[in-house]
Amino acid sequence: MGTAITQRRDLFNAAIVQVALFDMLRFTKLGLRSHHPEQRGWIEAYSPYQKLVPGKTYPIPFILTSTKDDRVHPAHGRKAAARLAALGQPYYYYENIDGRHSAAANLTEYACRLALEYTYASRRLVD
Repeated sequence: MGTAITQRRDLFNAAIVQVALFDMLRFTKLGLRSHHPEQRGWIEAYSPYQKLVPGKTYPIPFILTSTKDDRVHPAHGRKAAARLAALGQPYYYYENIDGRHSAAANLTEYACRLALEYTYASRRLVD
């Protein structure tokens, strides 16, 4: 979703960015994966974090992450929210401190996350 809202801002009025993977260039520093230096050019061309720039208006995203996510580090969502704030762009952010990947530790947390998502979507998409 990060790539979609930075490359085609005109198509979205809402974007639920769950398990936010934004900084593709520094992905190797924020998690367990790695990429080779020769891949930098094509990664930079779509990396959502690098595409958040001054002078553009982005759809108001709802960024969801989990403090304990062991696959996509929560710094991706945190950095995206901080960049949007620095650009003066509105956003919503929720970080579950208990959940792992997909931000749901149990059925109660899952229900809470769904309620937040549905509330956001209805406010962004319904007149």
